[in-house]
Order: sequence, then structure tokens, then C-alpha cells
Amino acid sequence: MASISLKGVTKIFGGKKAANQITFDVADREFLVLLGPSGCGKSTLLRMLAGLEQVTSGEVHVGARRVDTLPPSARDMAFVFQSYALYPHMTVRRNITFPLIMREHRWWFHLPLIGGIAKRRIEQTPAVRDLVERTARTLALTEMLDQYPRTLSGGQRQRVALGRAMVRQPDVFLMDEPLSNLDAKLRTSMRAEIIKLHREVGGTFVYVTHDQIEAMTMGTRIALMRDGVVQQFGTPREIYTDPANTFVARFIGTPPMNLIEARIEPRGLVIGKAVLPLPGHLAALGQQAARDVLLGIRPHALGLGNGVLAGQVALVEHVGAESIVSIKLDHANTAHSDDGESGDDVMVVVQGYSDLRAGQPVHLSLDLGEAVLFERDGQRIRVPALSRAA
Repeated sequence: MASISLKGVTKIFGGKKAANQITFDVADREFLVLLGPSGCGKSTLLRMLAGLEQVTSGEVHVGARRVDTLPPSARDMAFVFQSYALYPHMTVRRNITFPLIMREHRWWFHLPLIGGIAKRRIEQTPAVRDLVERTARTLALTEMLDQYPRTLSGGQRQRVALGRAMVRQPDVFLMDEPLSNLDAKLRTSMRAEIIKLHREVGGTFVYVTHDQIEAMTMGTRIALMRDGVVQQFGTPREIYTDPANTFVARFIGTPPMNLIEARIEPRGLVIGKAVLPLPGHLAALGQQAARDVLLGIRPHALGLGNGVLAGQVALVEHVGAESIVSIKLDHANTAHSDDGESGDDVMVVVQGYSDLRAGQPVHLSLDLGEAVLFERDGQRIRVPALSRAA
């Protein structure tokens, strides 16, 4: 079993907590994505899993073993670096074989002549040759086995790095932003390669990225981090449809979720001069005391036409099959939460090529069926289960 369990894991650098009391469980053969902006602690957390950074406090378990006190070599994990970390003087075959050679390492491997002979013997054993060639076929590297990394493209080098991890047949694969050096088209194809690799070889994958599209398309679950703290842990669908706070709401989704200043009253949801009936999943909040809130609503749930909210077009972005229209509402300024998340203009996604122009007056309609509400400090407002059932 290659399940992973983190219990109160904390890392302190110079008095600052790069990871703060992180606790979650990763099931065997799961694909977990550590997601968040630069500096949020996701790579630090991955390096603590690998043993490249010491845990200040807390525990890390893999299966039934506690591993935070073990050296990296004893953890049965393979690490794929952002920079590929290939040996330029070795062929692709030798780069992929190298972890298998190091398993048999002896002190005299450092002797130029004797060590070279020993390494070649290991490389040429039937079991090693078969494993390396099967791995190369899986990653479409067979024709490149005798080439050197300098002759390969970025995507090919990344496949070599993946192959070097695969031949170890580890319980856990750790990947630190492995696609960040690739162009957009290659990133898309390599995402598919890694998803296929996870499906075929099994194992538990922990993958670090700041790219929410990678996280949403690759991960079975996501740990979204900010300032060393996990903001939300769940499936991509859960995080998209049920964000825990405005940071999560604005970080996940392209375009991001709109935040609109509103007020809950017994008569409904008040936005400017408009009053909208609360949808069923929020109706119980109308029974509580009136209060100011932030309405969270996805751009696809807004429409242009005969709506209740008036505004002016601020910007139109044409992105092929859709147009993204930014609207400045007449009734209020930009919605701000106390945690600093800002909705800027309200964004609407419309199908096709829009002929709207900046400054043109428009009216917005809202589908509140999937809307969520937040306190002004950014925290999600939960509808009491008892009231909802009633």
C-alpha cells in the first residue's frame, strides 16, 4: 500500500512557517495535486515528503511506515524535477538506467576503468535491458535511447526524466512542476502522457503546480494552498462548485468566479436596487438577521439581455468559440472581501463572437441555482442543514 498520511506537518524557515499544521490523507494509487500561487509552500511540502527537507514538526506516513525520520533513499519514492536534472554526458539509455545502477552501487564504482565496466555489466543484464526498453516503448523513446539529452526537445527530455522515475518502480511518484518549462501545446500533450502513465503504472502520484488547468484535468484530488496553509482539500469538482472561501473561488475557474456585493434580507437577495428571490439551496438564510454578504457566481451563470442588473461594457475578449465580456455594474464599485480577494468587473461568458463595444449599456440576468455566498471576511456561508431540510 502506498497511501500517504500527513499529520500536523509544519516547516519553519527563519521564523516563517512555509508549511503550517498540514494534515490530510492520500489514498493508494491516487493522483494528488498540490496547487497554489508561488511561495505558498507546495514545493516545500513535496520536498518534505521526499526527505529533501526536514520536517520541523508533525509526522509523514507512507502505508504503515513513518518516513519523516528516514533518509530519502529509504522512502521508496521517485522525484521528477522541474529542470529535468538529466546527466548531459550520458545517453538516454544510461540516464534511464542510472537509478538501477545506483541500487548496486559499490565504492569502487568511482574508479574510472573498473567502475565503468561494472556499470555496463549492470546495464546489459537481461532484466535491466528489458525494463529500460519497456519503459522507453511506453514513453515513445525507443528511437532515442542512444542519443544524448542535448539533442532532444524539451518534451523528450521530460519523458526521459519520467522514464528514470518509472524504472525504479516506486510506491510514490513526486513531481515538482515538471511541465513549467514547456510551451503551451507541449504542456497539453505531456499532461495526457502523465495521466496515461498514472493509469498504466499505478502508484501514488503527488504533483506540484501553480496551473489550475493542470490541477483540474490531472488530479483525482487537489490540496489548494496559500501562505503555507491548505485552504481546501477535495476533488476538482468539489473545489470548483463548493469553494471554502473567496480565495478558492477566485483561484479556481477561468474566468474566475464573480464576487458581487449584496445583502440578505427576509424579502430576498438585494443587489443595488434589485431584489432577487433566494434560490432553494439558500432560502433558509432569509430567515436569519439581515447582513451584508458577497455573492459568488460563475461567469457562465450570467446572461446579457433583459436582466435586473444594469451596467456598462468595460472590455470584450474574443477567445474563439466564446467571448468574455467584462461589465462595470452601475449600482456599486468592485466587490472586495476582507481577505483581499477582488472581483474587479463582473465577467460574463457568451457564446460566439460578441459585437459589444466598451461603454455600451447592458443588463445582466443571474441564474442563482449554483450561486454561493461568502461573509465579507471571505469565508463561505453554510446554510444550516436543519433549515435547508425544512
